[in-house]
Amino acid sequence: MRSGVKVGIVGGVFAVVASGVAYGGYNLWNGITGGSADVGTRAAPRTGPLTAEEVTATARDFLAAWAAGESDRAGQLTNDPVTAGPAVAAYLEGGGVSEAAITAGTPTGTVVPFTVKATVTYDGVSKPWTYESKLSVVRGESTGRPLVKWTPTVLHPKLTAGATLRTGTAKTPPVKAVDHKGVALPPEKYPSLVPVLDALRQRYGGTAGGEAGVETWIESANGTPSSTLLVLSAGKPGELRTTIDAGVQAAAEKAVKEFPKAAVAAVEPSTGAIRAVANNPASGFNTAFQGKQAPGSTMKIVTAAMMMRYDVAGPDSRVECPPTAEWDGYTFHNLKDFSTDGDLTNAFAMSCNTAFIKAINPLKNKGVHNTALGDTARKWFGIGEVWSVGVTTEDGNVPESSGTETAASYIGQGRITMNALNMASVSATVKNGGFRQPYLVPEGGDGQKFATAERLPRTVAEGLRKMMNAAATAPRGTALEAMRGVPSPKGAKTGSAEVGTQSTSNSWFTGYSGDLAAAAVVEAGGHGGDAAGPVVAQVLKAG
Repeated sequence: MRSGVKVGIVGGVFAVVASGVAYGGYNLWNGITGGSADVGTRAAPRTGPLTAEEVTATARDFLAAWAAGESDRAGQLTNDPVTAGPAVAAYLEGGGVSEAAITAGTPTGTVVPFTVKATVTYDGVSKPWTYESKLSVVRGESTGRPLVKWTPTVLHPKLTAGATLRTGTAKTPPVKAVDHKGVALPPEKYPSLVPVLDALRQRYGGTAGGEAGVETWIESANGTPSSTLLVLSAGKPGELRTTIDAGVQAAAEKAVKEFPKAAVAAVEPSTGAIRAVANNPASGFNTAFQGKQAPGSTMKIVTAAMMMRYDVAGPDSRVECPPTAEWDGYTFHNLKDFSTDGDLTNAFAMSCNTAFIKAINPLKNKGVHNTALGDTARKWFGIGEVWSVGVTTEDGNVPESSGTETAASYIGQGRITMNALNMASVSATVKNGGFRQPYLVPEGGDGQKFATAERLPRTVAEGLRKMMNAAATAPRGTALEAMRGVPSPKGAKTGSAEVGTQSTSNSWFTGYSGDLAAAAVVEAGGHGGDAAGPVVAQVLKAG
């Protein structure tokens, strides 16, 4: 598609408007540059930081070429023309973009935000489409010319490498999602469910009884559709029943909005049914299901189970909790170097690091200290097995460790990775007395098999519930404040996890109340009870 271009500059904002009229690339370039000579005779490349004029002019020229349908010219204005040119062409042709108006905002340094107002046309049906994106300008490595730094997200924030825009009859019919009671789950009310329901639609929409409409979507490199961006003509939706609970989901959506980056998941212990999943930002990465982060001291639930399994200590066993403990030449500390006397239940409730790290020596004597935690996580909690939830999730990982990493893993650091769904399942396993794999779609819906694990021995289950209840109710329990007002029977565990050079730890919290378990992580939220705790409490109160 080639189109005429008009460029108008008002203050720091310019608009690039294209109509569906044929127009040559030479005339386009002259219209932009004011009739200057070709690129080869322009001034010698500059070096050093980009000027504001270079940033503005480069963005203006690229957006003008894109809006006009001059994909080759647009590509040449980037630092990766071989990739960018065909990508712009595919966007225009595959997406059915018949008109485009691009308005750029005021640059911030070398970053230029802009708004695309396009018209998408397919089979005689047209519909307007508006969204926002941004680009960055860099200096070319070999020429010194200012160029747009190419990334697929320039064309649309959801585009990834190899993916492209498509408009046509949808590959699967639309769905009307409902919760386990039949209550509708509209995306505008439950934004965190959008990527989850999109994934469920692609997997199960063909059997839900609907009829496909005409849509614009992003298609991955392997031809799989993902995000629907625009509906030109609605099809007939089929009904897709999920395990979500509308009330719990609403509470989860509200709770995560209190923090810039937060995720929470809720599971029914008796069945494994997922009752809620929420992320802030809602439109970004599904951290609750796909995160891979150290869970901090919430992992002490599994460590305590390991200690009971190998007869290191039980809930009533006296344990040492000094301010510090050493292993493999590294000194581990309790928060503010506190110490306490008493049994394992007390150490768990106060989240004493050193009491759990000291479990290494007796386990080393048994020859299992580097493998016992991962073995216990898999044997009783299903962590390390492959989960078939119904959408893409990241399975928890507790790898074999050695040296300092072994001690760190006992308190949820090292190379252990979990997400909110994994840790909600850990609490659910304790409450139920056995692992039930979390799921959004019943087993066998498309031939999938659920992961399994051995039930917790009765004494281990009772011991874990005693310790988690103490954390949530004892005067010095780290989860006491967050769990106030949450109905009994209840239990919880706090956690904070250090992440690289991040100055403030991630906040973790997991707990249960009645037949609902939940876990949350708040990035840079600090102590578990301060940020993630209130998120989990709000969700549990809604159950």
